[in-house]
Amino acid sequence: MTRTVLIMDKQNTQMNASHPETNLPVGYPPQYPPTAFQGPPGYNGYPGPQVGYPPPPAGHSGPGPAGFPVPNQPMYNQPVYNQPGGAAGIPWMPAPPPPLNCPPGLEYLSQIDQILIHQQIELLEVLTGFETNNKYEIKNSFGQRVYFAAEDTDCCTRNCCGPSRPFTLRIIDNMGREVITLERPLRCNSCCCPCCLQEIEIQAPPGVPVGYVIQTWHPCLPKFTIQNEKREDVLKISGPCVVCSCCGDVDFEIKSLDEQCVVGKISKHWTGILREAFTDADNFGIQFPLDLDVKMKAVMIGACFLIDFMFFESTGSQEQKSGVW
Repeated sequence: MTRTVLIMDKQNTQMNASHPETNLPVGYPPQYPPTAFQGPPGYNGYPGPQVGYPPPPAGHSGPGPAGFPVPNQPMYNQPVYNQPGGAAGIPWMPAPPPPLNCPPGLEYLSQIDQILIHQQIELLEVLTGFETNNKYEIKNSFGQRVYFAAEDTDCCTRNCCGPSRPFTLRIIDNMGREVITLERPLRCNSCCCPCCLQEIEIQAPPGVPVGYVIQTWHPCLPKFTIQNEKREDVLKISGPCVVCSCCGDVDFEIKSLDEQCVVGKISKHWTGILREAFTDADNFGIQFPLDLDVKMKAVMIGACFLIDFMFFESTGSQEQKSGVW
């Protein structure tokens, strides 16, 4: 009996001696391995940071919130958040592989057949009536931001020329690159004058024209011609006789050159009586064939902005005075 007790005491002493950091009562095995535990033979611990990758930001504890890019994953497959000019928390559309002969930045348009354009409300403009540079979010049908557009016009031009003003509109992608530039020159804004009609030039990338939108004179209907970079007619746009945005959408149909086939439309969406009456912030939708050339899709975006400035840039009270309603 005495021999058995001595053997047990010796085993307990050895157990506690092999785990000096545990501070457990005699006879209790350690519940957690001590800090000096090195793992099985051949185990060298967790690998350190890989060469070529920056250290994680402070407070980061591994794979965390959605949107944080994981190393070794293609960046174009990850939605991007909080880019300059956009609202926080709204993801950008992942960039698809660019098709052949696609201008840089237009690859986003290769996989969509619908675009939503939402103009941001400018509080200073609402309170004072002082015309500010317009800003727009361009989204796909899933609500992902495809582009962000911002007007670049001086204060004097905006407030002296109003909706008829010439402007430069810069469209950026999720990398902050300017991928499309819209140039609208100063033109006559009266349907009674068949010369010096409205037009807009679409450049992609900036400085390289890919198409034009030219107003076609008509005594009653708003009509436009879509042209390619060689100024060859490609499509037609025809609007309603009365461009009335009261309590309903306004559709501008995109047609073939003979105007016998409707291939898409540009719609000005009704946004509610308060927003329509007191702001000039409008929402638009563009529908076009999925297989349409990406350059022509970019031209459709330019056509939408030209239509916005020509017919819907004024607030409700101003439109009533000018006869649009």
